[in-house]
Amino acid sequence: MGVDVLNGVLILGLLFALWLVLAGVTIVRGLSMQRRAALTAAQSTKLSALIDAAPVLPLVVREDMRIECPDRLSQWLGLDGAPRYLDDLSPGGGDGASGLSRDDLSALSDHVTAVRRSAGRFSQLVGVAGSHRVLRVSGAPAPARIGGQGAVLLWFADVTEGMADQIEIEAERDRAVTAFESLSALVEAAPFPMWFRDRGLGLRLVNRAYVAATDSDDARAIVAAGTELVEPVAGISAAEAAGQAQAGGAIVQRAIPVTISGARRMMRVVDVPVGRAGVAGFAIDIQDAEDARANFRRFAKAQRDLLDRLSSAVAQFGPDKTLRFANQPLSRLFGLDPAALKEHAEFARFLDRLHSQGRTPEVRDYPAWRSERVGWFNSAEVNEESWQLSDGTHLRTVAQPTPDGGLLLIFEDRTEQVQLASARDTLLRVRTATVDNLFEAIAVFAADGKLQLWNRRFRQVWEIDEAVLAGHPRLDDLLKQLADRLMRPAQAPLIQEIIRAATGERRQRAGKIAFRDGRHFEFAAVPLPDGNALLTMLDVSDSRRIEQALRDRNDALEDADRVKSAFLSKMSYELRTPLTSIAGFAEMLATGYAGELPAAAVDYVGAIVDSVELLGRHIDNVLDLSQSEAGTLPIERVPTNLTEVAQAAATAAIKLAQDNDVELAVELAPSLGAIQGDPRRLRQVLDHLLANAIRYTAAQRSGDARVLLHGDGNMKRARLVISDNGPGIARDKQNRVFDVVSRRSAGGEDGNTGLGLPLSRQLVEGHGGTLSLVSEPGEGTMVTVELPRA
Repeated sequence: MGVDVLNGVLILGLLFALWLVLAGVTIVRGLSMQRRAALTAAQSTKLSALIDAAPVLPLVVREDMRIECPDRLSQWLGLDGAPRYLDDLSPGGGDGASGLSRDDLSALSDHVTAVRRSAGRFSQLVGVAGSHRVLRVSGAPAPARIGGQGAVLLWFADVTEGMADQIEIEAERDRAVTAFESLSALVEAAPFPMWFRDRGLGLRLVNRAYVAATDSDDARAIVAAGTELVEPVAGISAAEAAGQAQAGGAIVQRAIPVTISGARRMMRVVDVPVGRAGVAGFAIDIQDAEDARANFRRFAKAQRDLLDRLSSAVAQFGPDKTLRFANQPLSRLFGLDPAALKEHAEFARFLDRLHSQGRTPEVRDYPAWRSERVGWFNSAEVNEESWQLSDGTHLRTVAQPTPDGGLLLIFEDRTEQVQLASARDTLLRVRTATVDNLFEAIAVFAADGKLQLWNRRFRQVWEIDEAVLAGHPRLDDLLKQLADRLMRPAQAPLIQEIIRAATGERRQRAGKIAFRDGRHFEFAAVPLPDGNALLTMLDVSDSRRIEQALRDRNDALEDADRVKSAFLSKMSYELRTPLTSIAGFAEMLATGYAGELPAAAVDYVGAIVDSVELLGRHIDNVLDLSQSEAGTLPIERVPTNLTEVAQAAATAAIKLAQDNDVELAVELAPSLGAIQGDPRRLRQVLDHLLANAIRYTAAQRSGDARVLLHGDGNMKRARLVISDNGPGIARDKQNRVFDVVSRRSAGGEDGNTGLGLPLSRQLVEGHGGTLSLVSEPGEGTMVTVELPRA
């Protein structure tokens, strides 16, 4: 029994020890879990603080549409309590004063459903009712550990300020677009050319006035072609001038001549750098201003020159009453030092100087007299008076107020009046003698039509008595008496009208008249400064006879040319009929129709066929040339690939080049392109030109003879060039290479008709193109064919 008790106590002790061990382990694990819970709580607090401070707030939408979000999001949405379901984001069905609107919530729900189905992402802008707050919602599938299966994680970001900035930017953009459109309309409507260049100084924009100034109708074509309004001046192009403005960052102005609509106009061209965008420019027509300025300068200079050359003394005072100009007679008349006149003395001091030298009238009250003369500046009328000087000099003084407030003084020395009158009489006699001995017939008519002056030649031409002219008849009465002397009396009113235009309209006009006796005259009516008209008549009878003889000779040559063309055309047609028969019989013999021919006969028949073919080509050339000269040569207008035509002609000419030991080179650029033309006629042109170049080059050179066929073009024209290194053509013979007769005589040596170049030019001109020839003796010859695209 005692042993049993002892065993029981031992078991209890072991159980108690085991319990103590388990309790210790439990306490240690509890303390560890407590520490981990405290750390997790601290981390959770930090995360909550970060979420509350973050500009983006999360919202988790579970599969049953329950949501979890921070309280701060409820504040953004203006909600009173924390929402539990997605529909709680719009209290009152979207009609309340907070939360999301019904449309925004519906769209958000659709996006959430789409994310669950496709696991995609979305972004949406929503507004908060009752405020200006705008939120951007971005959604994506939520991790399984956050919301479970089918949860969606939404991020709300407050973009109110960004949207305000965006609205302001869009408003600013709208204002800028409106301003740009207004500015563009203003530039387009500007009456003067305007343009804009990019940073590379290439044209990018031109206005309507620019298009009109360049005689075009398409601004895009101008920009594409880079058509400049302003020509290079002093080696500086328009783009270079704009580059100077761009490099210097300052406006560059130039006054240069520009051709607009065929007229030369002075324009002020202004290049304005517009920062990094490029350079803007405009051109203002200053031709009228330049003309006015030049006319004013010429007028002022002419006035000064005129005043300086007057025999009368002249002094000009400005609005400030200072002396601006004094001519030489003034210093001589008053004995003044020219250097003193350049001091620009005031008018009162000028009178004082004259008074001190005794060159003013004797008056009782000189100060009052001087003050009265100073009042001339304020007068609106011309003041004229006589000054009797103490030395017996008599001056006629005229004071003319000028429009600018100044005064013009003119002093005329009457003491020399007799001498001037005598000189005038002498001058009139000299003039009369000079006019009376002129070869031309001259007459002067007054504004009222009366004859004032005539010379001896005028009286002889019209065969009229001196007594009739001495009566100074009127022009209309005089022409009534002289009309029967004209070949066409109806021309008499023409002379009267021309003289009336010279006297009344101050316009110079000219004409021609013929007399019944065969004389021809050229006449002109010239307005004179005194209001009269000068009628001059020049006998051109001899020149008219020579002109008529030359005209008759030209008509005869043209008739001969037409007869020649008609003869060639008729003979060509007449020769074709027997030639066709010869060709037919020769081909029959060659094919054995008349039986088998001997070997020698076969060669003879082949030579006949070749000769008939050559003669046929010659006749075709003559016919084509005759039709071309008569304007009846038919030319088709179909799309023609010039590259194919040129290549075919070169291929056909290779055998001829090889037979003559000539190197034939072909260079056809892709820009050669196509035109509207007749491919057969163009092939005919190239065949003639290549054959001509090969034959003449081979005849004069050996071993290094070379012919080049080159082709290129641009948007407007296509160009074909055939050049050789042959002997060339002398300058005195180049003008005759396109003449049929000259070419025939030159080409007879090698069997060529010599019609190739003349016919080629006719065919090219029939296409609206040109054929030109450049040659240097010893250097070779180059023939250029240019054909228009349209």
